This record gives sequence, structure tokens and C-alpha cells, in this order.
Amino acid sequence: MKIDVLTLFPQMLDGFLSESMMGRAQASGLVEVNGHNLRDWAKGKHKQVDDRPFGGGAGMVLMPEPIFDAFETLQTPQSHRICLAPDGEPLTPSIAESLSRKSHLILLSGHYEGIDERARKNLIDQEISIGDYVLTNGTLAAAVLIDCLCRFLPGFLGEEKSLTSESFQGSLLDFPQFTRPAVFRDMPIPEVLLSGNHAEIEMWRQRKREERTHKRRPDLLED
Repeated sequence: MKIDVLTLFPQMLDGFLSESMMGRAQASGLVEVNGHNLRDWAKGKHKQVDDRPFGGGAGMVLMPEPIFDAFETLQTPQSHRICLAPDGEPLTPSIAESLSRKSHLILLSGHYEGIDERARKNLIDQEISIGDYVLTNGTLAAAVLIDCLCRFLPGFLGEEKSLTSESFQGSLLDFPQFTRPAVFRDMPIPEVLLSGNHAEIEMWRQRKREERTHKRRPDLLED
């Protein structure tokens, strides 16, 4: 899989892409991620990529010309083009899994007050939000999306079981986890986890998943 990220701050991706599983996946050729500075396609002495919004208002808006030029340079017939935007569809595991089957993604990271609507309407195949909050720029959102979808690439995770048993796989949150020592500062772990009875352990875990989901994310339980 190849992923191109268009952003005003490509260096923000450097540490994320070089560490842990993402670094190993790139070294092995499983995924290729390239950060591109949108200013490389800007015109003029000052490489301007933003301007004041028509109609007035606070802030600046990313101009369409450098975005169109960048996409026309990077895209191929196989490209799936994504805009990271707070008003996009919420990122879910099913969306991430679907994106992991694409051969080429182009991610456009927003900044300032937004992106000229002509670019969003004519260049973008899918708009995605990672949550109902505001970030300083969309590069952080792009990193979250990349990490989320790469976990679905065959061979990305060392233990495939961890993908199917973790939080948000299905409609329930994860169960509580414990490790050694069995008693820490007078806080013992649940006895069932020491029983060796795997059926009872699975029942306990399922019950805890339901309790946690009901308490923290009841929306996941809705039909």
C-alpha cells in the first residue's frame, strides 16, 4: 500500500512514521508513506497557499490552485482521495478496514479555517473525521487514520489475534486487563483470572465488556 499525505507540516509525520510497528512496516515494504508539503505546488515568491474567505469572516482558507496541482501530480486511476475534516464521516473500524484494501491513498490535511469547497467537491472521494473536536491542523488526524487502517494490513500486527480481540472490534469495548503481580499494594486481581477455567474467564470478560460499554459508550449498544 502507498499513502501520500498533503500537508503544510510534513515533518510532523517523521517521528510517527519511523517508530514502532509503523517503522517496521515501512522498512519491510508493507506500506510506503510519503509526506508532501503543499507549498511545493504554490505559486509566487512567498509560496502562498491560503487567502481570506469570500464573504468575510475570521481566519484563512486553503486555496484551490495548489491543491489541484498537487493532486494532479500525485494521483493515478487507482488513487482513493481523502480529506481529513471535522465535518467528515466519523472514522470507524469498518471504514479503516475498507481503506486498508486500497492500493493508493492520498490524504489532504486541512489547516486554518478550512479548504476551498471547490477542491473538496471536485477532488475528494471521501471525507473523514477522527472525532468531534478541533485540532491545530489535519496532519495529526492523518496520522491517526494511517495508524488505524494499517493495523488491518496482513502482516502488520505480530499477533493477528490482537486485532480481533481489541477494543471496538464488534460493538463492545474491551475488558479489563491485569498482569503480575497478582496482588499489588493490597489490590488483588479478580480470582476468576487465576482459576484456570477458561470458560468462566471468557464469561467474566464478556460481562465486563458489556458493563464497560453500557457505562462509557451506550451508543454502541443501540440498534
